[in-house]
Amino acid sequence: MQGQTFGKVQTVLETQTQELVPKKQVGILGGNFNPVHYAHLVMGEQVGQALGLDKVYFMPEYLPPHVDEKKTIPAEHRLAMLKLAVADNPRFAVETIELERKGKSYTVDTMRELTAKNPDTNYYFIIGGDMVNYLPKWHQIDELMELVTFVGVRRPEVPIDSPYPIIWIDIPLMDVSSTTIRKKVQQSCSVRYLLPDNVLHYIQEKGLYLDEE
Repeated sequence: MQGQTFGKVQTVLETQTQELVPKKQVGILGGNFNPVHYAHLVMGEQVGQALGLDKVYFMPEYLPPHVDEKKTIPAEHRLAMLKLAVADNPRFAVETIELERKGKSYTVDTMRELTAKNPDTNYYFIIGGDMVNYLPKWHQIDELMELVTFVGVRRPEVPIDSPYPIIWIDIPLMDVSSTTIRKKVQQSCSVRYLLPDNVLHYIQEKGLYLDEE
């Protein structure tokens, strides 16, 4: 009887202790990252600093969940470039859950799994301001809203009205895209200063983006 009572008291104390420990504040920045570039990194750094996040995870998708599937390079290359890009920032890390799961990457499935594994964490899902208008079309968006807090990166031409609660963050504007970088590489144009040098060296070493898409 005493053993049972002690066990109950211990459980209550553990629960109270867990409640007293503040939750981790973690950002998630998802995408194809084909390739990762400075606009991605600036977005992660600016949001992480503005919200005081403990970590910002860059989460490469295995396959985009779009109807018109985008052509992409093998996940191993996109992952390798991401690891190189975030290596010198202690706030940054890479989340590989969607690459490990494979198949189409629905955000709600991913966040169900992450929140179940990490009940001590509050998640902030970072998206470009232009993506906010598409949120009503996201798979099981109402459930997803219960799992994460959405952070929108404000853009001048994009209205900030949304039926969903969004934290809006202003960051320096950078007109850089993965599509532009791939085209420039294919055309033998310089992409220096558009992405980290170690990522550029990886692209050159592996001969990525030389073939016409």
